[in-house]
Amino acid sequence: MNDATVPANLPMSTPPATEGITDAPLRLRNLCKSYGGALVVDGLDLELAPGRCHGLLGPNGAGKTTTLRLALGLIGADAGTVALLGHPMPAAAARARRKVGVVPQVDSLDPDFTVRENLLTYGRYFGLSGREIDMRVPELLEFSGLAGKADAPVQTLSGGMKRRLTLARALVNDPELVFLDEPTTGLDPQARHLIWQGLRRLIARGKTLLLTTHFMDEAERLCDAISVIDHGRVIARGSPRELIASHIEAHVVEVYGDAVAEWKACAGGLCQRCEQAGETLFCYTDAPERVVAELEGRPALRYLHRPANLEDVFLKLTGRDLRD
Repeated sequence: MNDATVPANLPMSTPPATEGITDAPLRLRNLCKSYGGALVVDGLDLELAPGRCHGLLGPNGAGKTTTLRLALGLIGADAGTVALLGHPMPAAAARARRKVGVVPQVDSLDPDFTVRENLLTYGRYFGLSGREIDMRVPELLEFSGLAGKADAPVQTLSGGMKRRLTLARALVNDPELVFLDEPTTGLDPQARHLIWQGLRRLIARGKTLLLTTHFMDEAERLCDAISVIDHGRVIARGSPRELIASHIEAHVVEVYGDAVAEWKACAGGLCQRCEQAGETLFCYTDAPERVVAELEGRPALRYLHRPANLEDVFLKLTGRDLRD
């Protein structure tokens, strides 16, 4: 099987019916964590709905990674509570994590092992027997599009293949909840779309996903609900459509060209709001026709008219300044 094919087979059992079940797979209440006197997570509340994908978005330094570490019981909170699959964290971390999958930002595959051996070794960490792992490996390889690469050394795989193997490895224990920390960073568009297909299949089978990503189009495509965090607090939450409808104008006209600075004064009377970033002027409006008509008479300026999206919301809420 080549790198461009991902079959429909799913490496997991059919989930039990969830009708009437109200327990959240993950519930954070008034969570606080400080490092060196700096408050990194500040009274954060988060609750995931079962069988859905929840996005956790925020700029660098917003507290996302610390929140994930708290949720997994890797560190303890200064205040607040964490319940992971009904277990208090970090007290019952070992028990809870038996039904959790994690796709980290950086692949931690063993380069000295083959594809199959990476899955077998990882399955042992969850106490699975050799027979149980052997039964699951073919399904995992089919799911990740790596059935033809079972005996290939990891170092011979492409970046997209390694990322898909990392996703398959996170499913070896048939988890109820999967943490995805920037799962498609560094991948080309084809590999990103293949991973998105696999994640949609997981959601369709009732798995719960918690996704962090800097790709707003990824969050918009995959997430049923999103929490935007900054300075350790949730500053907005809702579905992608709800966030766009409640926080941003319906249309954006991006204007480029040497004369943008001079035209900016004119733009203020044509749209509700405008922001300049470098050589681009972003005009936010519910009546784009007025802006476009004015620009048609200015050949020195180029423009792009598009619907508002989640990235516009994110930049409005968290600002355009670079975070390190």
